Amino acid sequence: MRPWLSLGGVVVLVALSNAVAHADDITLIAPGGIRAAFQELIPEFEHTAGHKVVATYGSGGATRDRVVNGEAFDVPIVQPPYEKVLASGNVIPSSEALLASVAVGLAVRAGAAKPNISSPEALKQALLGAHAIAYPDPAAGAGAGVSIAATLEKLGIAEALRSKFVPARTGADAMARVAKGEVDIGLTFMSEMTTEPDIELVGALPREVSPPTAFVAFVSSHAKEPEAARALVNFLSAPAAARIYRAHGMEPGR
Repeated sequence: MRPWLSLGGVVVLVALSNAVAHADDITLIAPGGIRAAFQELIPEFEHTAGHKVVATYGSGGATRDRVVNGEAFDVPIVQPPYEKVLASGNVIPSSEALLASVAVGLAVRAGAAKPNISSPEALKQALLGAHAIAYPDPAAGAGAGVSIAATLEKLGIAEALRSKFVPARTGADAMARVAKGEVDIGLTFMSEMTTEPDIELVGALPREVSPPTAFVAFVSSHAKEPEAARALVNFLSAPAAARIYRAHGMEPGR
């Protein structure tokens, strides 16, 4: 067990979860951009709390739609805008917890020259000078893709880059294309870049044209074991989890 698991917030979680140690599995749905961090955090929760977590991952848009449509997940994780999620009645508004936020980053193949992206104008010229660019397909509801598409519109180059765009199913797929040399630039959430060894992160896109995207947790209104679901939300949003989020290119919510 890691030392940081002994922090006060986690001890509270242990006490909470012991009362429901034999409860049903906790089901969770989340966008893929937080998956790498959760693959470390969830086993720690399972070990500490005695609950098994069954996680489902998808695009940001598809995840939001499934929650709005009332699919039965005990703990939904969504990205803004989530007004429809709140209006659906399928989450408990008071349970809202910011887990982390993540910026879109730009990556190149390991060893390749790194373009200057220090300002919106520098980023614009770097993208216009690229031969091929991969990023998650916004048409498929990918949160990173939607953010990137908005950035290209702000830069005024969306149409100019249309012929250079190589659609990817996920951020990991986009990074794999960079690693293989199929494209010279890859864009996605920085949290989706940490598992690909053959790329190099150039940096985050300028905040003026690419604000970070938040990941927000709720307890479902239909949770089978609300206390267990709340314990998981508390664990994922606790200060003790910050180092895991940071290790995966994210900024913790607290």
